Amino acid sequence: MALIDDLIKNGWLKTPRIIKAFKEIKRADFLSASVFKREDIESLAELNEALPIGYGQTISQPLVVAFMLEQLNPKQGDKILDVGSGSGWTTALLAHIVSQNGNVKPQSERGKVIAIELIPELKEFGERNVAKYNFVEKGIAEFICGDGSKGYEKEAPFDNILASASAQEIPQAWKDQLKIGGRIVTPVKSSIFVLTKKGEGDFEEQEHYGFAFVPLIT
Repeated sequence: MALIDDLIKNGWLKTPRIIKAFKEIKRADFLSASVFKREDIESLAELNEALPIGYGQTISQPLVVAFMLEQLNPKQGDKILDVGSGSGWTTALLAHIVSQNGNVKPQSERGKVIAIELIPELKEFGERNVAKYNFVEKGIAEFICGDGSKGYEKEAPFDNILASASAQEIPQAWKDQLKIGGRIVTPVKSSIFVLTKKGEGDFEEQEHYGFAFVPLIT
């Protein structure tokens, strides 16, 4: 918990429901035993840095995930598209938030996270990891193997869209599939962009500089 305490102390984590998710969803559950020795995983999970998960991809730095979730501002009952879900860590954090850890009834009030990942092996890896928290079994998280730059029209519109890999520009499909009032939080090159949809074709945009991400694969 020292890492989470530091994120709170330094102002990266602020919102109670996001802090609760960080405390209950263990980052160690999303590191790969095929990349690291099992006895090292617990200590590595406490590092505030991105770590490899195979296939040229990473599990993001906790500080960056905290910042992006605070910008996204997910709430109970939201439907969220998680693009480039990788290890499944952000998917599980979001699933916890939108469902209050799956305890909300009826099911229609739980919210849902659609996790989309292009690399089949990582889609399966992330799905197995998130399944440890029963979010897949309960229908709170659903995993799709596909090109995240196209969004996921079948489940649109979304309250929020989160991307964990850097695009050269924000795909139009994401803008089209976002509800009015919703937010997109995504890396573009070395910045994090926050787009709020004010109306059809009308977006308020903020740019936060100085971040590094793996590229979005399409």
